Amino acid sequence: MGKVAIITGSGSGIGRGIAKELAKHGTRVIVCGRRKEKIDETVEQIWSGGGGAIAVEADVSQPVDVDHVIKTTLESYEKVDILINNAGVSGGGSIHNHDAAVWNRVLDVNLGGAFLMTRAVLPHMRTQGSGHIINISSESGLEYYQGNGAYGVSKHALNALGEYVQRENQDFNIRVNTICPGMVVSEMTIDTPGLDHEKCLYPEDIADLVLWLLTRRPNIKIGTPILIQTMQNPWE
Repeated sequence: MGKVAIITGSGSGIGRGIAKELAKHGTRVIVCGRRKEKIDETVEQIWSGGGGAIAVEADVSQPVDVDHVIKTTLESYEKVDILINNAGVSGGGSIHNHDAAVWNRVLDVNLGGAFLMTRAVLPHMRTQGSGHIINISSESGLEYYQGNGAYGVSKHALNALGEYVQRENQDFNIRVNTICPGMVVSEMTIDTPGLDHEKCLYPEDIADLVLWLLTRRPNIKIGTPILIQTMQNPWE
């Protein structure tokens, strides 16, 4: 592909799967995350597979960290073609007794982080006249599960953010997609009681879809959000 991609939350799970898949196809990857040992592991796996990547430790809910990610990317590769907003944290509860600190943290990362990263890359993408942003949302961003609280709200809002960004930037040849996965086996979900891993999605499934979206002809617009789920109920 010969592109440069920033992938947030790529120290594990879906983000790591996407980073490895894009690197396999020639993309130079900025592996971004809060846990240095995890993002270093992802970078090591990419280099071992013949790809190119650098690790940038950052909390995308913090503007100063976001600025650091962009500065490092431009100093290392001189451009940014792709942004994958994947960083996310879990946190739920019924609205009437939801913990306020959990609510704020989930919205700050899942929605605020995507906003800050998107805002930071758009001027560069608009100047170069091309770019692709993919938001990793959730089935919880399409459904309304009781007790899902801040997580569900953050993902519904992320879907809306993607549509606003698409409409405001498509005249600059910038595409935006939002993917809403069902249950994915990852570090966040692997120990969930009653979950049948054989009936779940895996990070590689999401990475395949990301690669497909990134390799469409420039004039192709895929409606968002895109739901990807399994045929069998992973809870049965």
